[in-house]
Amino acid sequence: MADSPRPEFEIGPELFARVRQIQLRTRRAVSNALAGAYKSTFRGSGLEFDTVREYEVGDDIRSIDWKVTARTDKPHIKTFVEERQLSLVLLVDASASMDFGSVRATKRELSAELVALLGQVAIVEQDQVALAGFGGARDAWVPPARSPSLILRLVRDVLAAEPAREPGRDASADLARALEELAMRLRRRAMVFLVSDWLLPLDSASRETWLKPLGRLARRHDVIAVRVHDPLEEALPSAGLVSWLDAETGRRVEIDTSSSKLRAAWAASANVRRMRWLEDMGRSGLGIVELSTHKSPVDPVVRFFQARTRRGGRR
Repeated sequence: MADSPRPEFEIGPELFARVRQIQLRTRRAVSNALAGAYKSTFRGSGLEFDTVREYEVGDDIRSIDWKVTARTDKPHIKTFVEERQLSLVLLVDASASMDFGSVRATKRELSAELVALLGQVAIVEQDQVALAGFGGARDAWVPPARSPSLILRLVRDVLAAEPAREPGRDASADLARALEELAMRLRRRAMVFLVSDWLLPLDSASRETWLKPLGRLARRHDVIAVRVHDPLEEALPSAGLVSWLDAETGRRVEIDTSSSKLRAAWAASANVRRMRWLEDMGRSGLGIVELSTHKSPVDPVVRFFQARTRRGGRR
């Protein structure tokens, strides 16, 4: 996984306009309610060392600092404070299918909106934000940082990601590799939003390729799976003969959407894929968010935060 270009890397006016539009749109959406829900949902990952003081009756002897005790010849204990600061990591699918969108935005643009929304809330709450990518020709890695100017870079990196075009490339292996690399990069507990359309092979062997590293990551970190999708991927309208381009393979096919059998089979296939995804995420113990290209991501994210707050932060 290669590092992303530097923040000052020049981008064209069209891409810059798209980046700014998303940044401004999501900035308006970062309300007090959303920031409050985020803060109450994602607490610190434990305790961090504060100072050393002399032992007092009633102190936990497990906190004794034996080195200081030996040096001073008086018992001392370590004291700790609750760790509030978190690292928010956004692992985003950069594959070619993310460029599809029939209504309000493409799946890639929707992912960029989510990155901007979560990133801005995290920075308001003094948390660090990082970005990683997979499925691209040159996958992004932006290390954890905390700066308002960082959001511009993250949105740009998501929008400008170049999909991998190698024939026969294994999408399941791409995701597995990204999960393994991310696990090695993260030294302390983080919350990870894994954003994808999840258009991966459904056979058991392919799914196990990435389910195993996903399960390992979820045992150490708070992982939330985000499924971005477009209405046309779930249900086809009756619009006669339609030319359909498979973004992953580059193959174009003609489909007759006036056929009720074809539309029913299309919807059934999409439902099977979604139910399999829900089952896999449940097995891995992940939180779940579903976003559609025809709507803003704000309301689903707020509902997710609120639901987790009611459960006491549990997935």
